[in-house]
Amino acid sequence: MVWLTGCANLTYYAQAVGGHMDLLHRSKPISVMIADPDVDHQLRNTLARVVILRDFASRELKLPDNKSYTSYADLQRPYAVWNVFASPELSVELKKWCFIKAGCVGYRGFFSQDKAQRYAEKLKEEGYDTYVGGIRAYSTLGWFNDPILNTFIGSPEMDLARLIFHELAHQVVYVPGDTVFNESFATAVEHEGVARWFESHGSVSEQVAFNVRHEMETVFTELVLDYRQRLHVVFSSDMSDAEKRAAKAQVFDDLHEAYQQVKAAQPGFSRYEAWFNQQPNNARLATVAIYTQLLPAFQALLEQQNGDMEQFFTVVKEISKLTQDERTSVLQAALEAGKNMLSDASSERID
Repeated sequence: MVWLTGCANLTYYAQAVGGHMDLLHRSKPISVMIADPDVDHQLRNTLARVVILRDFASRELKLPDNKSYTSYADLQRPYAVWNVFASPELSVELKKWCFIKAGCVGYRGFFSQDKAQRYAEKLKEEGYDTYVGGIRAYSTLGWFNDPILNTFIGSPEMDLARLIFHELAHQVVYVPGDTVFNESFATAVEHEGVARWFESHGSVSEQVAFNVRHEMETVFTELVLDYRQRLHVVFSSDMSDAEKRAAKAQVFDDLHEAYQQVKAAQPGFSRYEAWFNQQPNNARLATVAIYTQLLPAFQALLEQQNGDMEQFFTVVKEISKLTQDERTSVLQAALEAGKNMLSDASSERID
């Protein structure tokens, strides 16, 4: 959503609009590319698979049936945009930037990696913990027909499906200024969509791979959020700033040690090696929380709708109209109800 800037300066606005217009200019209809014999054979096959995924998204998941992800653009770079995340040195909360339609969000996006890095360095000089993350796709919330990009077209089918389902979910519900709500909702749709996709289109080995990947992601998320909460306790304490800095360093050392222990017990967890090998800071941990903090609540809400996606979307749209505190309260109630249902079911099996 980098193009929807409101409070940014004119230079930032120009790069955002220019970058997005370049993306649209490069777009070609997938149907035309599939019919073109000069298009790379592997790319043609992948785009043909995208057509099936896109139809599945609307037909089975009730996601918007529009022209998004019916065209393809080669940006000739590895990422669509680079997002800058920043947190104060002694806080787990992300710095926010405000945009016209997106509201205030915890990142600032650039179509140039160099510009993103320079901006992050400026924030670092001001005392922030910073992180620059390459983003393979972004949503314009239905304002434009978002294309399939070269930045993710070479990904495994699981990742391709996840991205399409996730970004389309942003077109269903989007609450300006509540990044955690928006991303957790889209992640819930993504997870449910991929599970259903492999149930109907995947082989046994692919379903096993999906389940293993999901389990690893759950362990990773719980681990990171646990240590982020430990940091929050430190930063909220009455320690001096010097003591907080020392405690912060110890928390990150403990996190790395915890990762090594999990990796030793579960070899598949080594897929997170690169993440843990980078210098950890408040901003990096916060980016994980954005996508998963409310995920269990949305999953419980979907289960309470008996997996009916249309009904789920209707309920989430109603929740989105509430204040942020009211939204949090409703989602927490849904999560607690889900835990009670699970507990009752377990009791019945024991009996």
